[in-house]
Amino acid sequence: MSADPRQAIADGPMTTMQIFVVAVTIALNALDGFDVLSISFASPGIATEWSVDRGALGIVLSMELLGMSLGSILIGNIADRLGRRQTLLWCLILMTFGMSIVTTSTSVYQLCAWRVLTGLGIGGMLAATNAVASEFANAKNRNLAISLMVVGYPLGAVAGGTIAAHLLVRHGWRSVFALGAGMSGMLIPAILFGVPESVAWLCERQPAGALARINRSLRRIGHRPIAALPARSTRASPVPIMDLFAAGLWRRTLTLTAIYSFHVITFYFILKWVPKIVVDMGFAAASAAGVLVWANVGGATGGVVLGLLCERFSLRPVAIVFFITSTVMVTVFGHGQATLLQLSTICALTGFFTNGGVVAAYALLARAFPADLRASGTGFAIGIGRGGAVLAPIIAGYLFRIGYGLQFVAFLMSVGSLAAAACVLLLKLPATATRTPAVPEG
Repeated sequence: MSADPRQAIADGPMTTMQIFVVAVTIALNALDGFDVLSISFASPGIATEWSVDRGALGIVLSMELLGMSLGSILIGNIADRLGRRQTLLWCLILMTFGMSIVTTSTSVYQLCAWRVLTGLGIGGMLAATNAVASEFANAKNRNLAISLMVVGYPLGAVAGGTIAAHLLVRHGWRSVFALGAGMSGMLIPAILFGVPESVAWLCERQPAGALARINRSLRRIGHRPIAALPARSTRASPVPIMDLFAAGLWRRTLTLTAIYSFHVITFYFILKWVPKIVVDMGFAAASAAGVLVWANVGGATGGVVLGLLCERFSLRPVAIVFFITSTVMVTVFGHGQATLLQLSTICALTGFFTNGGVVAAYALLARAFPADLRASGTGFAIGIGRGGAVLAPIIAGYLFRIGYGLQFVAFLMSVGSLAAAACVLLLKLPATATRTPAVPEG
């Protein structure tokens, strides 16, 4: 067989091994969901133990976002140079170490340092998992695979949050990070022994021994081997991230980065501040974790629904609807609720649309970039976006501290999703995310 194996994967049915790899990306993103929200679950206990006010707590809540910003840009670039599998493995090891060492923190400064370190691993893994889900799925199920991968985020928060609610009562906030470290470590063997290198990446980059490695990956995922390497794409720069700003790509790169950046400001306001807001309303810390769980139940549902909608409708209009409704629901959340049940219901609906918007952004990123730039493009957008999102908890904390109420703060933070919707209107996607094949010499 000498046909392009990327086309064979795109046109063929999903094999058991391909489904397994997508399932691993869901599990990895679930770790992201739990790891990122672990600080939110723990924030009431941290504030009490070290007498941290709202302004300082906003900075603490943002530290892993800073690490994720750096990790997404730097390690996302590495994923396009060295491969998906190695990147996933080392990022997972870094996350496990970072979560473990947080439990030894004796001050806010130590805690912030370890959260930045953990964020580096999370950010790099995010860039790679989006590429892996896209490249191991066939064309028919690609949007759904990406949606399910992103849905792992709220699923991890739901499962972890349910356990965390009990741990907070009995063992304190450090136990939440110990749980995250244990779950991260358990997935290392799955990457080490179960995930082959991406065929799409190998075809695009063609490192030493590429043909043998491609055929090894093809056999592992249940496809026939090839006799010769397919044509390699042209490259303007030896550094993948520079190609994101080449002619024909720079507008798309900047627009996609703006879409993700604007929306995650709204997204992280909800995820980072819900537990503290609920506690300040007079409810127990364990109840606050429960409300955040419901926000993520809604988020998981919204992600799946968006993926199914994209099987029947165009991605762009569906994304716009979710971004606009996200703005509406965050504003509604800001009006407050009298009972825990009402608050949980509103948070679930808000999570439905805010996380659905994140799914839409990931799907747009996977659609926009060719395979040899997919991790770099995703990493750049996520890195810049989450770097900007560092300001979301800080700005909200500052506004709370100087006297603004929840209604005004929630409305202001909801505008990010509205801006993302406006940017989608300006976005032009290619029919297929490919580049011009190289012309053979001779």
